[in-house]
Amino acid sequence: MTLSDAETPVCSAKGCRAAAVWVLVWNNPKVHTPERRKTWIACEDHREHLSQFLGVRGFLKDVVLMEEWEARGAAG
Repeated sequence: MTLSDAETPVCSAKGCRAAAVWVLVWNNPKVHTPERRKTWIACEDHREHLSQFLGVRGFLKDVVLMEEWEARGAAG
């Protein structure tokens, strides 16, 4: 997920248009290979709800700030 300065990432929660500040990294082991990572992005208000949704299913792998996620991408 690389964003230009003109783009503002929007929360993945249904109907939410707030700016996303968190990246929720997940993997569905029934569908994806173990190394595959999918992402949802979340605003402050929806981070916990989306994390719980993924967590109870055993999908959630990591939750990081957007800036940290982008720095990881730039580094590798």
